[in-house]
Amino acid sequence: TGRDFSILLLVALAQMIVLAVGQMNLSIGAIGGLVAIVESGLMVSYDTPVVIAIAFGLVLGAACGAVNGLLIHWTKVNSFILTLGTSYVFAGINLGITHATPFYHIPGAVASFGQARIGAFPDIAIVTIVLAVALAVFLRQTVLGRQLLAVGGNPVAAALSGLPVRRVIMTAHGISGFFGAVAGTLLMAQLGEGQPTIGVTWILPSFAGPIIGGAVLSGGSAPLLGTVFAMVLVSLISDGLILVNANPYWVQFFVGALILGGVLLGRVRAVGVRDVFRLKSTAPPVTDRPAEEPVPRRPAEQK
Repeated sequence: TGRDFSILLLVALAQMIVLAVGQMNLSIGAIGGLVAIVESGLMVSYDTPVVIAIAFGLVLGAACGAVNGLLIHWTKVNSFILTLGTSYVFAGINLGITHATPFYHIPGAVASFGQARIGAFPDIAIVTIVLAVALAVFLRQTVLGRQLLAVGGNPVAAALSGLPVRRVIMTAHGISGFFGAVAGTLLMAQLGEGQPTIGVTWILPSFAGPIIGGAVLSGGSAPLLGTVFAMVLVSLISDGLILVNANPYWVQFFVGALILGGVLLGRVRAVGVRDVFRLKSTAPPVTDRPAEEPVPRRPAEQK
């Protein structure tokens, strides 16, 4: 449905912004699930006003993402490994709060928003459109957005030129966490309850959208329109297989094949067809380790 598509598009954009700096975020689903549980728990168990509960949840999601970025920059640990670890931390907090039991009976205003429409557009889709446009403006019209793409394109050169690499990485992960938090909030509103399983299936669509849409794992690109079209393609494939009564598990096969094709195409664009299929590469391995801040050399001691 349009609501499901809108939520998954937010998840894909959350991954796209991190891929733009040459990193990954495997904790998007865990952040979205944790935020949905915290918000619903505040509203159901503590009678917290809706606006305050949702605002707290969105700030929490952005903070979780920023912590990911800060830890990656400080520890120099590969983002894949680090966010895999934090995803289990966030999921563990989720289950510790709920004991795998949903928060039922969220306020009617929230549940109504999850099903409401303005004309032909669900309210959830309108939120997604507004955030996608805001992200496009941020990337193309702001200094920090351009710095983000510069750091992703060449982190060493960006650091040597004086760009605030740590702040840029934290910003990218903070935005990713915020988009994951919004997706979790919207799915909670659509379901009408705080389900502890929110976000557990988001890893595949989070990578499918940006990679099929033209993002490269080495960073430096943020194909927003490509991500949107890729998610439309994935949705069409899923719906088409359902219409022909195909086994629903084939959806994962086709989406996975498209992701592999997108990675291969991005590699071909980066190094050329010949280098992609060489048995031994002469190029240094690609890493997502954040660039070290340049250290000025001390002048040579006089004899």
